[in-house]
Amino acid sequence: MILDPMNMRSSKSFSRLTIGSLLMVSASIGSAQNYMDGSIMHDGLQRDYKIYVPAIYQPGTPVPVVFNFHGYTSDNFQQSLYADFRSIADTANFIIVLPNGTLDPQGNRFWDTFGLGQVDDLGFVAALLDTLSLQYTIEADRVYSTGMSNGGFMSYDLACFQSDRFAAIASVTGTMITPRLAACNATHPTPVMQIHGTADPTVNYGGGGGFVGIEDLVQHWVQFNNCSATPVITDVPNVNTTDGCTAQHYVYSGGDLGSSVEFFKIIGGGHTWPGAPFIVGVTNLDINACKEIWRFFNQYTLSQFVGVAEQVHSTASFTVGPNPSLDSFTLRFEQPTIRTIRIENATGQVVRQVVTSSTMLEFTLEAEGVYLVHVLEGSTSSIQRVVKL
Repeated sequence: MILDPMNMRSSKSFSRLTIGSLLMVSASIGSAQNYMDGSIMHDGLQRDYKIYVPAIYQPGTPVPVVFNFHGYTSDNFQQSLYADFRSIADTANFIIVLPNGTLDPQGNRFWDTFGLGQVDDLGFVAALLDTLSLQYTIEADRVYSTGMSNGGFMSYDLACFQSDRFAAIASVTGTMITPRLAACNATHPTPVMQIHGTADPTVNYGGGGGFVGIEDLVQHWVQFNNCSATPVITDVPNVNTTDGCTAQHYVYSGGDLGSSVEFFKIIGGGHTWPGAPFIVGVTNLDINACKEIWRFFNQYTLSQFVGVAEQVHSTASFTVGPNPSLDSFTLRFEQPTIRTIRIENATGQVVRQVVTSSTMLEFTLEAEGVYLVHVLEGSTSSIQRVVKL
């Protein structure tokens, strides 16, 4: 079956309907601190992003990072206003990163979460995080991802395939495709929040067309995290009786290592971001998705979910430097023992492997990017990340 990215042709209405609203919102918050634009080269492409650094940020003091991904046919400018975390970041002191997707053959921006292999979005996010870590004092223990629609798909991809970098994720109107979920390779319990309307016309609540149904997706993560199968269900107070929908809040607690899954079921809600500053469909106004997402993220750190294997990684008995490097890297070991050294690029491809007992090994990487250096010594393994500039 060929998947139409998102079956999301109807989501073009988002772009058409919101341009005027976005301009008005942009003008109304013009006094707020602005985003900065940036770009990096990855996989031969210039990849763009926006970043928001709150005024209270102090270099040298580690701060969390929230990645915020746009939906299909949208872009990071629209997402920055539609799902605006800035007022929260200003007091909670976290950095917001809004990457831009690439263009599909129809000229629409998207995230390749459908296994099409058209672009290395996962590698781009890893490289971007590494780049920003060199420029800002980022608390690596508190990196999170959220997104709207296709951006929610992207957040699930990061939970599955970059769980060593992200402490928790939240999806608004997103899901996963069936084969992507089957291939999911999260290495530790992963807190997940899902927010979804039962009348979503774009990403159907019940699934179909290759998309996983929302309740099935929630149950996957409940089971993966070993949470209680019986949620605490709360009817969200219907404080806005004119928004055309109501909300229920499901909390699945008691997961491994303190993990949980939360689900906001927006009864009658559409393909929209609850609490958004402008209305483009049936939008719940009883909750503010940005506030709920940050409340959820703020409970979790990556280190609380580190498993035994990853603890072994953190006690690596070797050093590598310089890192980052424009040229070569040198590995140094304490003892001359037989070990296997394997170097992988951001897509998991092995670019070099050697067996040696030397206490020093110099190597050069041809392409710019992020690499993982795996060292195997008997039953012990260690990993370090290196960046070639």
